[in-house]
Amino acid sequence: MSMETETTSTEAQGLDKLAELQAETETATAEPKVDKFGRSYATGRRKNAIARVWVKRGQGIITVNGKPSNEYFARPVLQMIIDQPFEVAERTGQFDVYCTVTGGGLSGQAGAVRHGISQALTLFEPGLRPTLKKGGFLTRDPRMVERKKYGKAKARRSFQFSKR
Repeated sequence: MSMETETTSTEAQGLDKLAELQAETETATAEPKVDKFGRSYATGRRKNAIARVWVKRGQGIITVNGKPSNEYFARPVLQMIIDQPFEVAERTGQFDVYCTVTGGGLSGQAGAVRHGISQALTLFEPGLRPTLKKGGFLTRDPRMVERKKYGKAKARRSFQFSKR
């Protein structure tokens, strides 16, 4: 019996040390990454679009390529996509966002901005990471357009067949 008691006490000490190490690493990673202007920077990607995003405290103004977001992304669906990270994190109207987007179409660009905003929010407030991760905003969508193959009209579409 004394052997079992020694083993369990050793295991308990080892578990306590492991819990302490995990707590230390969590506090070390929980520091916000903010530049001298009070902004956090992140890059978001979706399809062929790349968005460079800066987030700072403010009134909720979102600027995309020098234009207001509702002017750049005119469709309500795209505006909703951009606002999703703030709504999930319950930070609507608390942050100003400045971003530049290149490549892809408007839908891909909106997804890239959303991804960049989510990444920048986690750098600004590390406590938001679990809620944004649960919502799926931190995961980059890997789906890309399939390339065109030779002998085909498009990626998979064949030319129309004619017997004569």
